[in-house]
Amino acid sequence: MKKTNLILLIVVIILAVLIVGGIVWKLVAGPQYSAVYLTSGDIYFGELTHFPNYGLENVYTIQVTQNEENPLSVQKFENVFWGPKDFMNLNKENVIWTVGLDSQGQMAQLFENNPNLQPQQPANTGQMPQQQMPAGGQQQAPQPGASE
Repeated sequence: MKKTNLILLIVVIILAVLIVGGIVWKLVAGPQYSAVYLTSGDIYFGELTHFPNYGLENVYTIQVTQNEENPLSVQKFENVFWGPKDFMNLNKENVIWTVGLDSQGQMAQLFENNPNLQPQQPANTGQMPQQQMPAGGQQQAPQPGASE
């Protein structure tokens, strides 16, 4: 066997061990959540990935609510009204900082215990109550001079 073939075989074995080790590490260690602060002022939470794309998996976002007691809520990014995928590509030039979350911290525990956070529904939707239809299925126009 030539020396170059032996070196190539060793490199392939080392790469295979590293890939399998990375997969096992991710399965054993569980998700490692990070917070990412962007130049837009937005903060997102999720599992930071570097390969094949730089971005976040299992993305969560902060939403402003109408609730005075809890003006902010955290929800799963894919649950926002326009239905994005659960992966966010990040442009490194727009990332101001990233920080790993403590796996025993409140945010990481929230994500682990409630992975499909839904947006909070406001108690008062601000919609006008719908007018009831009379029996028979047709709405009757008010009679002139009649009081209700």
